[in-house]
Amino acid sequence: MNPIDVDVAIIGAGTAGLTARRQAEANGATVALIDPGPYGTTCARVGCMPSKLLIAAAEAAHRARHAALFGVDTTVSIDGRRVMQRVQAERDRFAGFVQRAIEELRTRGVLIPGRARFLDDHRLEVDRVDGAPPLVVRAGSVVIATGSRPFVPPPYRGLSRDVLLTTDEIFELPDLPDSLLVVGAGVIGMELGQAMARLGVRTTILSLGGRIAFIDSEPVNAEAIRIFRQELDLHPHHELHEVEEVDGGVSVRFTDFDGRTRTERYARVLMGAGRVPNWEGLGLENTRLTLDDRGRPEVNPYTHQVEDSHIFVAGDVAGHRPLLHEAADEGRLAGLNAARYPHVLAEPRKTPLSIMFTDPQVAVVGDRWPDLSCADHRVGVVDYGDQGRARVMGENRGMVRIAGAAGTGQLIAAQMIGPRVEHTAHLLAWAIQGRMLVSEALDRPFYHPVIEEGIRTALRDLQSKLHLSYKPEHPCEEWGAGT
Repeated sequence: MNPIDVDVAIIGAGTAGLTARRQAEANGATVALIDPGPYGTTCARVGCMPSKLLIAAAEAAHRARHAALFGVDTTVSIDGRRVMQRVQAERDRFAGFVQRAIEELRTRGVLIPGRARFLDDHRLEVDRVDGAPPLVVRAGSVVIATGSRPFVPPPYRGLSRDVLLTTDEIFELPDLPDSLLVVGAGVIGMELGQAMARLGVRTTILSLGGRIAFIDSEPVNAEAIRIFRQELDLHPHHELHEVEEVDGGVSVRFTDFDGRTRTERYARVLMGAGRVPNWEGLGLENTRLTLDDRGRPEVNPYTHQVEDSHIFVAGDVAGHRPLLHEAADEGRLAGLNAARYPHVLAEPRKTPLSIMFTDPQVAVVGDRWPDLSCADHRVGVVDYGDQGRARVMGENRGMVRIAGAAGTGQLIAAQMIGPRVEHTAHLLAWAIQGRMLVSEALDRPFYHPVIEEGIRTALRDLQSKLHLSYKPEHPCEEWGAGT
């Protein structure tokens, strides 16, 4: 078996892998891109784009139902088949852009359809999925960008595919189900659970730990639970007693968030309990890399290099920040470093930014809230209940908490739930990355009336607290950090 020799082999043709390929080739490297398919990236096929299409349909139904607030009376009828037809048609359009790029790479001989595993440090064996015999790729450097897959908790693993759904299957449904159990109150569970409920599907969301998605500020988490439970059959923590597949669906017995023991039947069960990185089957044990007890290497988050080797890791599989924009950034630097190896560059990470597209939206920016301290940080707060533009739109729910450094006034972090906070979160992310001071942020223009005036109120509150001295004998809540 004669090997194919390339400068850089990339395992995985998702967002990180495609970006790595582009960057490696731009720096003069020959590339082999190895992936068994399906092609189109997780975001375009089964993630951020089809979920937003379903959310858009749900928002249209919700606005129509609640138009009476503005003196507009309507009757709402939902055609589940037409909802899913639009989701699928637009999803296919988004994924099609990537699939056409993949076909061009296949035509050029860059793409090898197959599954790769290491034979040793530099040789990969590729099991072809197109019926061709296996081949060996010999590479100077390797980028691992194999992505992630949905996690199915043990109690649900015995369910058949007639009942069990993940994001790989839910967007293929020809019609909306009559009822749905959503397992997990992370981003996937909350976004799709709320969307399904608003589209008329009887929906229950069960989770563990008492937390909503990525929120780690206790007041924001409590506010999120309060708001979402007004609308949804949501249980941020529960005790599961029994899961049984029955004729026409599944029977679930559980003790809910309010302490009531319930037995409910659902037509389908959607896994929203997170994703796990795809490390299995790569043959890393055949390399000289140091692996942990799970068989995974340690990846430098600033170079994406494993130890000082020629192997780099990017995207969801790395587990640093499993988001599309982060995967693209990681793929770019991993591809550059793979082409430059051994002359590896390090780059600082961008400000962390996470957004959940529920209604109201949730966003987290900057440092983790538990890492803040009463002695070193102060927090400004605004309640959206009386915010002008929010009341105009009938969306006056939620809060914003913005943290700044006590000594300097530098903006550090923010957590928020409220109307259209995807936009205010970006403004705060740019400000935090630019090391902006509270006073500098307040010097920027704020038009009236806009939602962004809410963060001005929080910034003013923060500025008023920056001069306060920390007194250990007082409760931390007076300063607002770390809670």
